[in-house]
Amino acid sequence: MSTATTGTAGTMLGRMLRPAPDSMAGCAMRRGRPAWSEYVHVVWSIWVFIVPVFTPDGYDRRWTTLTLVSYPLFLALYTASVLAPARRVAIFALGLAALCLVLVPWYPAGMSYFMFGCIFLGMARWRSWWGYPLALLALNALFVAVTRYFGYPWSAMVWMPFTSLAVGLVVQLQRVLEGKEQALQLSQDEVRRLATTAERERIGRDLHDLLGHTLSLVALKADLAGKLLERDPAAARREIDELGGVARQALSQVRKAVSGIRSAQFAAELAAAGLLLQGEGIRLHLLRNDASQLPPELETALALCLREAVTNVHRHARARNVQVALEVEDGTCRLRVEDDGRGGAIRPGNGLTGMRERIDGLGGRLLLQPASPRGTCVLAEVPLREAAAREPLAPAEPATAQG
Repeated sequence: MSTATTGTAGTMLGRMLRPAPDSMAGCAMRRGRPAWSEYVHVVWSIWVFIVPVFTPDGYDRRWTTLTLVSYPLFLALYTASVLAPARRVAIFALGLAALCLVLVPWYPAGMSYFMFGCIFLGMARWRSWWGYPLALLALNALFVAVTRYFGYPWSAMVWMPFTSLAVGLVVQLQRVLEGKEQALQLSQDEVRRLATTAERERIGRDLHDLLGHTLSLVALKADLAGKLLERDPAAARREIDELGGVARQALSQVRKAVSGIRSAQFAAELAAAGLLLQGEGIRLHLLRNDASQLPPELETALALCLREAVTNVHRHARARNVQVALEVEDGTCRLRVEDDGRGGAIRPGNGLTGMRERIDGLGGRLLLQPASPRGTCVLAEVPLREAAAREPLAPAEPATAQG
C-alpha cells in the first residue's frame, strides 16, 4: 500500500512539474534550451539574504522566522510561474507581488519578491502592447503607497519603481524578439515543407501522365502480340520489339521526370532564404541554379551551406543585396553567395566550421573572401567526380535480353 501511495504521489508531482507548452520553460525547450535555464534567474533572490546587512535590526529572529516561512513560498510561486501556461502566469506573478506587500511592514527583504512579480507579469498574455506597462505603473504606485504608509523613507524604496519598470520592459522586449525569431524560423520551415510538397506533387502528376499513357500502350501491344503469336509469328515479333522500345523509352522519361526531385531541397532553401532576407529589406538575386545536375549528397551539403551563409548575412552583414549562383562547369560545382554588406574580418564560428567540414568531406574547398566593391563572398567548390565517388552506388540495371 505504501509503495502504491508513493508511486501515485510521484506521478502527481511529475504532472505538476511538467511545463505547459506555452509556459516559459516550454518556450525555452522549443528554442533548444533546457527547461532548467529558466530557473537560473532565481539567483537574484540572494538580495533577500543581503538586505538585512543594511537594516538596523540585521539578521534578527524576526527576519529568520519570516524568511523560513516566505522563501519556500516564493520558490513555489516562482516554479509555478515558470511552468504555468501563459494565461495563468499573471495569477502567480501577482501572488509574488502580494507576498511582498503583505510582509513589507516587518520584512524589508521581501522587496525582492516584488521585483520577480513585476517581471513575471510581463510573461502573461496581454491584449495590447500597452497593457503590461500600465499594469507595472499601477503595481508600483501601490507599492509606493504601501511602503510610505508604513514609514519607509523615500531613499529606501524610490529605486524600486524605476528598476522594476526598466527590467520588466527589457525582459518583455527580449521575449517579443525571441517570439518573432521563433515565428520566422517556423515560417522558414513551412516554406521548405511547402516547396518539397509542391515538388512531389509535380513529380506525381508527371509520372501519372507519363505512365498512364505508356502502360496503356504496353498493355495494348502485349495483348496484340499474344493474339498474333500463333497466327502471324513475324507480326507478333514486331509487336514485341516495339514493346521493348516503348519500355526503354518510358524508363528514360521516368528518369528525367524524377531527376527534378533532387533539386527540391536546394529550391526549398532558396525560398526560405528569400523569406528570411525579405523580412530585413534585403533582396535575393538568383543568378544561376544547376541543382538538378547534382548528386543528392552534394545538393544536400550545398543547401546547408546556402542556409548558413544567408543566416550570417541576415545577422551580421547589414547588406541590401545578396547574389546566389550555383553552377556546374568543367566537372566542378561552384556555389557563390555574395553580399554588399559591411564586410571586414570574418571570425569562423560553429556555422562556418560546419560548412567547411561538409565541403571538405566531399573533396572540395570553402573560401571566404572580400566581395567587390564591398561585402563578403562565400565560395564553395566541389569536383563532381569526388562527390560522385562518395555517393552510394546505385543498383545495377538488369541487362536487356537479346533476341
